[in-house]
Amino acid sequence: MELTVLGATGGTGRELVRQALERGHTVRAVARDPSRLPDDPRVVRVAADVLDPAAIAQALDGVPVVLSGLGIASGEAPGVLAAGAAAAAAAKARIVWLAALGTGPSAPAAGALTRALLRTFMGKELPDRVAATGTVLAAGGTVFHAGPLTDGPLAPARRTVALPDVPRRLFPARVSRATVAAAMLDEAESPRHGGEPVAVL
Repeated sequence: MELTVLGATGGTGRELVRQALERGHTVRAVARDPSRLPDDPRVVRVAADVLDPAAIAQALDGVPVVLSGLGIASGEAPGVLAAGAAAAAAAKARIVWLAALGTGPSAPAAGALTRALLRTFMGKELPDRVAATGTVLAAGGTVFHAGPLTDGPLAPARRTVALPDVPRRLFPARVSRATVAAAMLDEAESPRHGGEPVAVL
């Protein structure tokens, strides 16, 4: 398949690119500075900022599937996620999006304590995250909600579950970027949750 990865140089984005190549796909890797991406003939590097509407529209023109590794960098103003989601939706691509467990429709699944912590530590980021999720779901995309991300190995027993089936815990369980990327690529290859918010465990 031809897969497009937004935020391809971030932690999750790099994992999406790496695993997509392992699965035999070609990757259109979109990032502000794509020179940090692997030198591979199956990777098309595209320099674009989601906050530049013309550049990101050109980068996503005609692409069939978009997976998001976008995040909000420390000290960065909110708006990146909502802009990326809007661009992907405008491109009419099939979208596979990553969101934080406890935001948007996954808030009830995370519990009151987690919601309070997210309000404290994410602050102004929350509306950006919620807006992005809403845009993706309205466009028929899939939103994967995940707990705190780690750089650990791929979990052999990864699961994608409906939000009501997320185990109730005091704090959301950590999940590796490798596991999240694998679940997102599974959905890109064999769509099962279009228009749905789900969780990866």
